[in-house]
Amino acid sequence: MRVQICAVGRLRKGPERDLYDDYLTRFDRTGRALAFGPAQLIEVEDKKGGGMAGEAALLERAVPDGALICTLDERGKLMGSPDFAALLATWRDQGRQDVSFVIGGADGIDPALRDRADASLSFGKMVWPHMLVRVMLAEQLYRAASILAGGPYHRA
Repeated sequence: MRVQICAVGRLRKGPERDLYDDYLTRFDRTGRALAFGPAQLIEVEDKKGGGMAGEAALLERAVPDGALICTLDERGKLMGSPDFAALLATWRDQGRQDVSFVIGGADGIDPALRDRADASLSFGKMVWPHMLVRVMLAEQLYRAASILAGGPYHRA
């Protein structure tokens, strides 16, 4: 199952990019034996200033045809890491070829795109910077693969 992280804005060089790259590399390595990956970052920028609707149009074009869409949104479902791992395994076992995690810009995700999504996850009631959400998602993807592989990374 291929994983896309479709996000508004560019993650520039720096500590967030280093963490993101490290966790995605770990996910790809651990997930390969579990039929996960590779993971790919698809970044979009609304240079015409179309707001959330403009960003949503760009994000929808970035999502592969037939992909399951999962938004990262403060109104999404809260779940623990083992439950997230089980959800990824369920999607894989259902034969999903592509899963696209969608991260909006500073104003969030357009309601029309949010309504179209197959799933929505939240990293808590607090609002997180969208660049940091990428790092958190990459870490949780790696943690999920580690859990499913029976590795020692996750201890509850």
